[in-house]
Parts: sequence; C-alpha cells; structure tokens
Amino acid sequence: MAEEAILRFLHNNSEEITDSGQFSAEHNLDHNEVVNVIKSLHGFRYIDVQDIKRETWVLTDEGKKYAAEGAPEVQLFLAVPEEGSISKDELQKKLAPSVFKIGCSQAGKNKWVEMGKQVSRKVQHVEDKVKSLLLQIQEGKDVDKDGISSLKARKLIAPQIWKGYSVKKGPNFAPERKKVATDLTRENLQNWKELEFKEYNFNAKGAPVEAGHLHPLLKVRKQFKDIFVQMGFEEMPTNNFVESSFWNFDALFQPQQHPARDSHDTFFLKDPSTTRTLPEDYVERVKRVHESGGYGSRGYNYVWKREEANKNLLRTHTTAVSSRMLYALAQKPFVPKKYFSIDRVFRNEAVDRTHLAEFHQIEGLICDRGLTLGNLIGVLNDFFSRLGMSKLKFKPAYNPYTEPSMEIFSYHEGLGKWVEIGNSGMFRPEMLLPMGLPEDVRVIAWGLSLERPTMILYGIDNIRDLFGHKVDLDLIKRNPICRVGI
Repeated sequence: MAEEAILRFLHNNSEEITDSGQFSAEHNLDHNEVVNVIKSLHGFRYIDVQDIKRETWVLTDEGKKYAAEGAPEVQLFLAVPEEGSISKDELQKKLAPSVFKIGCSQAGKNKWVEMGKQVSRKVQHVEDKVKSLLLQIQEGKDVDKDGISSLKARKLIAPQIWKGYSVKKGPNFAPERKKVATDLTRENLQNWKELEFKEYNFNAKGAPVEAGHLHPLLKVRKQFKDIFVQMGFEEMPTNNFVESSFWNFDALFQPQQHPARDSHDTFFLKDPSTTRTLPEDYVERVKRVHESGGYGSRGYNYVWKREEANKNLLRTHTTAVSSRMLYALAQKPFVPKKYFSIDRVFRNEAVDRTHLAEFHQIEGLICDRGLTLGNLIGVLNDFFSRLGMSKLKFKPAYNPYTEPSMEIFSYHEGLGKWVEIGNSGMFRPEMLLPMGLPEDVRVIAWGLSLERPTMILYGIDNIRDLFGHKVDLDLIKRNPICRVGI
C-alpha cells in the first residue's frame, strides 16, 4: 500500500516528496513502513532520496505519568481543601511519596499553597500547564522554547533524533515496480531474453559459515604440547581414565593409609571394583619396600594389603601413567627418555570457583643417568621461559614419591606478587628401583594444571565458566586465538 502511494504520487505530480513523515501522516501510513519501502525502491533506482534528520522530543516514563494524571503540584493543590487547611501528615497520606515530595516543592515555589504544619490554599484556581505541554508534545505539536526548557529541566522529556527522507524520481522510475528474476533457475535461464534480472552485488559479504570452534582449554593445551615437542619430549598414552590403586598409589611409594586414598578424596569404582591383572613379581617388590623398606629405605613398617592395591578408581593424577611407562622402560635395555602428558584427572573435591571434581593435569618427566636437582631447576627454567615466565623461585615441599620436592613459583607482573604455578621433584629410589631401573638412573618430574594458566590468559575468574556443563557456548565461539609465551 505504501509503495503504491509513493509511486502514484511521484507519477501524478511533478514535485518531489519533501518529507516522508509528513507524507505518511497525510496518507494515514505508518512511517516505518514508508521508510522500508523507500529503501527498497531506492535500491532498484526507482527513486533518489536524501536523508532528513530532526531533533524531536518524547515523554519520559515520568512525563507519561504526569500527562495522564496531572503534574504533582496540581495533584497536591487539589488535595488541599478549598476552605480551611489540612495537616501536612494527612496530606502526605493522600498522595504517593514522590508526588508529595515534588508537589510540595513546586506548589510552594508557585505560591499556590501555604506550607507549614498545616497546609492551606493561597489561590482558588490553578492551571496545569505542565500536563498541557506534555500532551502537546505527545500529539506532535510545537512547543515554545521556554516550555521545552522547563520540561527538560524536570526530566519529563528526552530528545530523540527523527530520521526520514525526501524523495524524487530516479533513473529507473516507473509507476509500477517491475518483477525481476533473482535466482538463476533452469526455467529462468531458458527464458532469459524475456526476463529482467536483479543486479548482483559482488561486493556484498556472504552469509557466515557455521563451523566448529576450539575450546580455550584445547588452544592452550596445543601450545603446551608444542613446547614439550620442541624440547624433545614424547607424549604418553593417557586414554585410561580408570586405573588400579596399585599404579595410581602403591607403585608411587604412597602408603595405603595415606589420606588421599580415602573415599572422600578419590572416586572408587563399584563395577568393576577391582583390577584383573598386575605384574606379580613387581607387585611383590612393591609390597616388600612398603612393609620393610630396601634400597636404603626403612619403608613404612605396616602390613601391605593386596586387596587395597586391586581397587579400581578414576585416576587422581597422570603420574599413574608415568609409573606404567617407567616400568615398561625398565623391562628393556635402558634408553634415556623424555615423556609428557596432558589429560584429565578426577578428585572427590567440593566444587567452587577454583576447584572441580575433574580437571586437566600437565606432567613432564626426564629419565636419564646421573640427573640432579640442578638439572631439574635448569629444565624448569627452560620450560617456563617458553611460557613467558622468566622469574622463578622454588620452595621445598613434600610428596610421597619425590625427594627432594619443590613447589614452583613465578612472579606475576599483573598481580604484582609471586604465584604458585606447579610442583616438582625427583622420583624416590623406593619407586624406581623396584621397577628394575639401573641404580644410577634418576627421574626428574614436574606438573601443573591446565585450567589455571588458561583462566589467567583468558581473564576468567570462575573455573565453572571455563569447564563443565555451565559453560556459555558464546565463549567457545568468540574466544580469541591464544599464543602462550613468545
């Protein structure tokens, strides 16, 4: 209807449409519809247009309320009896709090009422100029400059930019729009001489292609993996989430009464609840070193139980994989190795902003003859410098399967303090020698979580926003490409 009205007007009149808003009002058309039609006709060059911009005024929510109910000062004046007076407390009960407060101020300023403990009228009649001005603006009528200023000062109106168009005939003008073909169908190609095709805009962008997106954890994981590979490490197979207590704890010289082996720290499986096979000769050596020591150790002096070692669990650390790899290495003529792993581990922890029951652990180890603590510190400085962490310091710590052990700290420039970033140590002889490794072979190792550096790099302060079922999919689609270190 709007298109027909515009084309008919331009066809029957020599002059242009000077104002699309005025044209809409005269023809009882919705201006938004008229604007859409003008844009469409202009795209096909039926018409030429020029933009029109005007500042208009619209009522705020408070202004709309006063246009319907009257200004607060008038409401207060009408609540005061024509004769006599009313107590201020009684008057306040009759009006809304905001109306009473504004009404007292404006009515007193206009000298309409006498304010005190008792309120009385000073004039008999008042005119609600505020309501009158608001209704004029609401109806689109002109209001003088003083009226606008007074309403604006009371925040009863707000400016609004009105946009419209002036319209005149274009180079392709016709009293009726021609239907053009927009698709290259078989039928259209057969009759192409009889058809007019829509011009193609070869500069227009195509529709965005839906594609998969990498999770931030996967991006940072790839960067860590690249660093390990650059340093000559081999990746360990970590595809077994279910592990036996033997490989997860006992092979690491962790006693069976250790608190980490309780059900409130570890997820034990109900079915299958126990492992089927373990290397019996190795199990016997592990049992002996736990009970009575050996290799220069006194052991833990307790009765080691096979049924505890057989229990299946969700691995609590990827060091369980390291113990399997080192045992396999010991069964062949010794060759130095560098191993790493990055995969998921599980712990029965309370979920909060910084802890989940499942997370990812990064682990690296080097197995060679004659390694020392100095070698470990040198490797750590090399590894973390590739992550952009050049300021490191180390603090002595305790781990059941490493001695000596060290916590790793890095200076965080943004936080202005030292932050713990990982743990490290040298595997104990009680762990390595029962496997069958040569006596002069040492293993240095370190580990850290994947989530903590990822949260720092992406500015995330709640781990549940990074990993788990509550993650916002927009985070996955829009997170930036991340480069760790240099």
